[in-house]
Amino acid sequence: MAGERFNPEKADKLLSEKRYKVLDPQKVLDYFEVEQGNQVADLGAGNGFFTIPVARRTGAPVYAVDIEPKMLELLDERAKGEGLTNIAYVVSNLENIQLDDNTADKAIISLVLHEVPDLTKALQEVKRILKPGGQVLVIEWEAKESEMGPPLHERIGSQDMVNILSENGYKTEVTHFDEAIYGLKGTVSE
Repeated sequence: MAGERFNPEKADKLLSEKRYKVLDPQKVLDYFEVEQGNQVADLGAGNGFFTIPVARRTGAPVYAVDIEPKMLELLDERAKGEGLTNIAYVVSNLENIQLDDNTADKAIISLVLHEVPDLTKALQEVKRILKPGGQVLVIEWEAKESEMGPPLHERIGSQDMVNILSENGYKTEVTHFDEAIYGLKGTVSE
């Protein structure tokens, strides 16, 4: 069962100093090998925790996808404040992503899959929007109690997520950014 959707009224929590310490965007982007020229889809972009650093790093189009228009408005304000013009804003859920086939070199799905009702459909959509050889980085909450994050019953543990991605045709590599947050780098299995 999918968890509750994040409330945009609490958007400032997504940019807290504590969150940056636990999940340093530059270290995550280094791990995911985001490079100059990569076209990246930030799926569940929110107010841009990863979108802004990706846009700075790549210089290429970055697709900020979120189901909540208010979050994309907040992201747009932040991007304009930083002079970034390479972000495309896409209001969409993850089960029917409003992007063309083969759009992105990489996709980041950070701390939102636990909110998605149909993970299989979402992961198939990610495959569709990725270019051949593209990669996805799934960041989620480990299935253990922690100070931050959703309630335990809404979390998807790393081993469960490995199995879900594997069942959907992805070969994965697991890392932990923090004891409560893991990352799965996934490529489509041949």
